[in-house]
Amino acid sequence: MRTSSMCYSNFQVPKFCKTLRYLVPSIRLASLGRTWAQNFKVLTTSSTTHESSANCFRSIQYSDAQAKIILDDKIVKPPPVNVLVFDIETTGLHPKKGGIIEIAFRDVQGGKNSCFQTLVNPEQDVPNSDIHGIRTVMVRRTDVPTMKELIPFLLQYIQSRQVLGGQVLLAAHNARRFDVPFLIEAFRRCSLDIPHDLLFLDTLPLAREVMKLYGPKASRKLSLQALGEFYRIPLEGSAHRAMTDVNLLTSILANMISDLKLGSTDLLQRTFKASDVNNSKKNEKKS
Repeated sequence: MRTSSMCYSNFQVPKFCKTLRYLVPSIRLASLGRTWAQNFKVLTTSSTTHESSANCFRSIQYSDAQAKIILDDKIVKPPPVNVLVFDIETTGLHPKKGGIIEIAFRDVQGGKNSCFQTLVNPEQDVPNSDIHGIRTVMVRRTDVPTMKELIPFLLQYIQSRQVLGGQVLLAAHNARRFDVPFLIEAFRRCSLDIPHDLLFLDTLPLAREVMKLYGPKASRKLSLQALGEFYRIPLEGSAHRAMTDVNLLTSILANMISDLKLGSTDLLQRTFKASDVNNSKKNEKKS
């Protein structure tokens, strides 16, 4: 595992075509699997989506970054794995009641357009602006996409980071209990399922593993901010904004992978799917 320092260019608004029907042919749907292709078919044949996508969403931004984590497996060479660190900001703590208002991704291997971020129109007011600073007036706008309008862009970005024959792994802090349930609910409201072969990594259990190594020197708290302080990583930007937290988690993850001496195979063994979250909820209701 090798690490390097972060370096960003200024965010640039992508020059998308005016409607999604021009966007879809550039995506290799065959390599995405059946669920991915179905999601695109549903969204791009909707007249509502066509009309609302006619405007360029100025809140969608891409940027470049240098590699932060490069996974090495010296003994066995598994299929290449691209780790995308992501974070969401929401209107509350409960997926059924709240909505996503900001989302950001960063490919830890860097490269052109390796970062993606946007505000999201939750189609409801934002009651918790004191936490993240995102106000209703910032997201209830025509140039900020709703989740239904955003999902094709998200799927395209994720697929664009996939190496031929490899896998994409989405990592977030407390992903299993917070970020992924919100994504599941957001897709459900659009009558869609998260692609069944998409893998997620929760970095919170990794943090627990790491702190066992440090013994008395370990951080008692495992929040993103506490881990940043533990590793002496300076916070760049406003706390509880999606891209700020993504950049912080990327640096934290690099340190944790180094401490635990993990390769891509080790990370894959710690992944889960959206269906695992759904099944665990069903089991909780039965018990």
